[in-house]
Amino acid sequence: MISRRNIRVKVMQTLYALHTASPGSEAEQERQGAGLLDEKLARSLDLFIVAILYTLRIAQYAETDARQRAGKYLPTAEDLRVSTRIAGNEWLLQILADAAFQEMIKNRKPEQYIDEEWVRKIYQLLVKSPEGIAYAAGHEREPGKEKAILQFIWEKLALPHEGLMEYFAEELPGWEDDREMIVIMMDHFFRNARTNFRQLISEEKRQYAHELLRTVMEKESYCMELIEPKLINWDPERVALIDLLLLRMGVCELLYFPTIPTRVTINEYIEIAKQYSTLQSGQFVNGVLDNIMKDLEKENRIQKEERPRKS
Repeated sequence: MISRRNIRVKVMQTLYALHTASPGSEAEQERQGAGLLDEKLARSLDLFIVAILYTLRIAQYAETDARQRAGKYLPTAEDLRVSTRIAGNEWLLQILADAAFQEMIKNRKPEQYIDEEWVRKIYQLLVKSPEGIAYAAGHEREPGKEKAILQFIWEKLALPHEGLMEYFAEELPGWEDDREMIVIMMDHFFRNARTNFRQLISEEKRQYAHELLRTVMEKESYCMELIEPKLINWDPERVALIDLLLLRMGVCELLYFPTIPTRVTINEYIEIAKQYSTLQSGQFVNGVLDNIMKDLEKENRIQKEERPRKS
């Protein structure tokens, strides 16, 4: 469920970190780069698990609310009628019972990012909403409705909440980079009958990530030979580091990744440059990559092929 664009960003960030770190041997750099990239990909998956956990904890908070209100010195009749029905949501329990999900929680410890005060605040919105009231008043546990109320919590209460999203941006490492991807992953999560938590990133995409990183590192000198002549009126030493990294990545995709169309490559790196570099970087990356591509095509050095269709 992780997109190629997200992978490109992680590779760019890994290359940037390696550039600013103490230099080592090529073998050391390769090992360090592979480890950094794996950790960045894992952090993206952590954010997905955190988004799921917030949704589940908000639903489970019904039990905490009921216990606290019943424990008052003088509880009211309303305090004693708090519904805990949503805490027993069958889809919620199914997720919590998933062995792979529990393994990710144990190994990655995403619980550290769950803020109980925000859980309480969103829960209060839930119990006052027409959807929450209708669910609490229900009796039958229909699978579609069990999933729908959890989806409502995430999509209509948590995700649009500016305060919670500001908290995520401040406290969750990588949230601003990965928010769009997490939204897509959560959409798939609710659409699918079951999520395979052991394969949140396919082997194909993991291989693509590592091949791209390794190729960009190995072909640095050759790529710069192609890039530098195109930097007319630009001192390579003064070009933004991120721009140079994106250019090297783009050139490598043009030459060494035959199943990725040239226009897809250029468009992707333009968008990443706009988001992560200077105001002029998108236009700059576009111009340089386009010129390099035209030269390579004239020399018949770009060989592309159709990606095999999935049966």
